[in-house]
Amino acid sequence: MIPLHDDNPTRRPPIVTVAFIAACVLVFLWQFSLDDQGGERAVYSFGFIPALLFTDQRLAPELAMAPPFATVLTSMFMHGGWMHLIGNMLYLWVFGNNVEDAMGHVRFVVFYVVCGAAAAFSQGIVDPASTIPMIGASGAVAGVLGAYLILHPRAKVLTLIPLGLAFPILHLPAMLVLGIWFVMQFVNAALSGGGPGVAWWAHIGGFVAGLALIFVFRDRQVVLFDRDRDVTPRYELRRPRAPMDPPGSGQRRGPWG
Repeated sequence: MIPLHDDNPTRRPPIVTVAFIAACVLVFLWQFSLDDQGGERAVYSFGFIPALLFTDQRLAPELAMAPPFATVLTSMFMHGGWMHLIGNMLYLWVFGNNVEDAMGHVRFVVFYVVCGAAAAFSQGIVDPASTIPMIGASGAVAGVLGAYLILHPRAKVLTLIPLGLAFPILHLPAMLVLGIWFVMQFVNAALSGGGPGVAWWAHIGGFVAGLALIFVFRDRQVVLFDRDRDVTPRYELRRPRAPMDPPGSGQRRGPWG
């Protein structure tokens, strides 16, 4: 499922969300400008490699351009291809503005980075000896999805569903869209069997971090679980106006009146 838009207005402009998207795009354009060898060197230099943090392995001196702990941050702004970048930025654009709105700009920055770090460590704990670089904003964005699920489970998300040659677009509850997304991470993690590919456990760790941290980072007046969302159907019935009734004299009635 591909989310396109949600029905949640915001009070604050999504300054940080836009800044994160812009930073990821700029870093990717820099990666794209490199030749194959330079691009591979950049990934090994700034990607997160669990073995460098959890074991005594070290990179060759010409690749060790950042301390291993710093790559937890730098890896969040790098991507492995256009589709990797577009997918992450689409999810961040659709869901990030409301999470930023619930926290404020500064706390959202901290929240995003902490979720990204939790994602990296989750993948590292599962395979601490891995020498495969991990790059991408997926873990931090997964934290945003977890926070959104706690904030707005009943919000409607305009969602594109590729079904072979058909591409229906439906309004679905965020609980369904994000719940299916989370379940799919577990399914893919179980089927992947480790090795190169998507860091599924990073997605899971980031999402769980977002679920927990929204309780700490939200503004105190922000309610959770859409408790302020009116989901009661509203009916408006009017009695027919008699020919002699003056304009505007029709009475609005409820469903039983």
